[in-house]
Amino acid sequence: MTKKCNKYEILTTFCENDDELLAHINECEECKIEHEKILAVTKLIQEAKPYYLHKELNFQKLKVACVMFFTLFSGVTFGILNENYKIIDTLSYYDGITIEDMGFPTDDYGFIMVD
Repeated sequence: MTKKCNKYEILTTFCENDDELLAHINECEECKIEHEKILAVTKLIQEAKPYYLHKELNFQKLKVACVMFFTLFSGVTFGILNENYKIIDTLSYYDGITIEDMGFPTDDYGFIMVD
């Protein structure tokens, strides 16, 4: 049973210059295969990075659009309610159509009288 070389991990973590790492990669077949795997993964990450950033940008745009829609909708709604005092009076003071206005007999409390 042969012992696996672990110099690649040590050299990538603690080596200050790349010359020593590249020299070892040229000598050791296991580390060369490991280095090729790392380069392939790095290439895939770099390839996927623009799509991820584009997705994040679209999500940010969606949040801004939702906030703007809510602001516009609430501003228009409250603007209409403030201009039309009859709607505000109806909503706040219940000054709308009552049972008595509909022609039903009511008692002193406003309830329908039943004989």
